[in-house]
Amino acid sequence: MHAFTPTPHLDALLDLTLAEDLGVGDFTGALVPADAIARAEIQAREPLVLCGAPVVERLLWRFGPGAPAVTWQARDGDALEKGAVVGHLEGSLRTLLALERSMLNLLQRMSGVATLTRRYVDAIAGTGARLVDTRKTMPGHRLLDKYATRVGGAYNHRSALDGGVLIKDNHLAACGGVAAAVERARAVAPHSLRIEVEVEDLEGLDAALAAGADVVLLDNFTPELAATAVARAKGRALMEASGGVDLQTVRAFAEAGVDLIAVGALTHSARAADLAVEVVDDGLGG
Repeated sequence: MHAFTPTPHLDALLDLTLAEDLGVGDFTGALVPADAIARAEIQAREPLVLCGAPVVERLLWRFGPGAPAVTWQARDGDALEKGAVVGHLEGSLRTLLALERSMLNLLQRMSGVATLTRRYVDAIAGTGARLVDTRKTMPGHRLLDKYATRVGGAYNHRSALDGGVLIKDNHLAACGGVAAAVERARAVAPHSLRIEVEVEDLEGLDAALAAGADVVLLDNFTPELAATAVARAKGRALMEASGGVDLQTVRAFAEAGVDLIAVGALTHSARAADLAVEVVDDGLGG
């Protein structure tokens, strides 16, 4: 099971989701008898990794009394084939149809992220490298995006700026160099936060190691140069590769010996998975 804890932020997001889609009410709902009770299936229209079941449950809870009941046939993290029944919905046909789009938007986005992430994780299997996500997430949806990468098998990088110190090129320019930047970061950051420095070449790597960086981010290195950097570091810092990593190159970076591989595409370029809600019994008896 993948741990998912609802938060006030999530509840606010789900309330906005409902308000955005329902407006003042579903006028097409008047086409359906008010007392019709229906059953529907959530179906996978393509192979995918399921993600978002607890979020859909929370959405229905936020809607309140009258929301359809959901029974899952699969769990978050399950790899499903095309045509698989993900779950069953039962309740008011009017309400089910009104909530269909909101439920699917969440499931499709999160399953898309989890599915793409699983492809990357499978590509580096057996190497010892960890795949990590980034903050390149849909604004307001970071909690969901980062949960989806975990479901896909990745690890979370910092979720917000307060979750770690990552000294990038613009910070270095403002501070006047690596040594000064690391020194200032040590002075202001809590002792529990690691200090990470982004470098663009081996000279930058040497400076980061000399300054005592806990993690060195190899920005836009080739796999070959990353292997040289790992050998040069000799375990003095965690080594992270980022930039220029895709499904064709990720294995080579992992085999270069880096500890972490950060891939922004997991969240900024994931395609929504194809899922659908199909009514199998509309309760009208016709």
